[in-house]
Amino acid sequence: MSFRRAVRLMCGVASGSAVLVYAASEAESRGYFGETQGKQQWFKTGFAVIHAAQPSAWLSGNNSVQPSGNGWDTNWDKRDPASLVNGKKKESSGDGDLVAEVENKPKATRHILLIRHSQYNLSGSEDKERFLTMLGREQAELTGQRLSVLGMKYDILVHSSMTRATETANIISKHLPGVDLLSCDLLREGAPIKPVPSVGHWKPDAVYHEDGARIEAAFRRYIHRADVKQKEDSYEIIVCHANVIRYFVCRALQFPPEGWLRMGLSNGSITWLTIRPSGRVALKVLGDSGFMPPDKLTWT
Repeated sequence: MSFRRAVRLMCGVASGSAVLVYAASEAESRGYFGETQGKQQWFKTGFAVIHAAQPSAWLSGNNSVQPSGNGWDTNWDKRDPASLVNGKKKESSGDGDLVAEVENKPKATRHILLIRHSQYNLSGSEDKERFLTMLGREQAELTGQRLSVLGMKYDILVHSSMTRATETANIISKHLPGVDLLSCDLLREGAPIKPVPSVGHWKPDAVYHEDGARIEAAFRRYIHRADVKQKEDSYEIIVCHANVIRYFVCRALQFPPEGWLRMGLSNGSITWLTIRPSGRVALKVLGDSGFMPPDKLTWT
């Protein structure tokens, strides 16, 4: 094996640097190594450089990224059975009664489908003028068709009270006969929390302070595990806005909520959250719009 090839192999095995390979190649081509002893000395030095460049976890034999240290909060929705037992009852009741009450756990899974509204008139100066465009109405029809063919038994369709979300929900509703419609002001669009990294379009702190509290209230109302009284799995649709959905996803997965702006959602897309009886959350789909033809996709 040539010296140059050996150096490349060494760097490849160590996930090393192209600079080191280049330096070794240059040194050999210019005759800097001379005798075999010189090459051996360079190998020794080269390995030291590669060793210093590796993360300490890799050097210990663990070649995986280390956990962040932020554990999963099992009572994130404040509905863990143990936390619902009355404190006074704990003091007065016998251990048997307390155990029986704690073991009365949720058994149903909640499926929450978050739908972003369709394309709307961006030139509107107020909400009532920000109605759906013709393309937006087509998108809502396609989303309704998609939800219908999924064949799930939907329990309710909740939507933001803003015009574009209300119109989107009404069109979707035509494809889901028998599903009740409910409007909610908490789901209106807003700025949930200052994004990190920051963005160019500035908003006063008061905007985040007010919108954030409302959107967090919406999260607490709609995103949680099933009640103990719920016997069957539920499928609920929420038609709202990109900022609200992205914030919900971060909060539900216990990711840093300030990362909400790092995700993009197309108009009429479907995001699917599953919440198990134990409180475990899974993101089954994020911003699915594969059911739309490419010429119908927008991100306004």
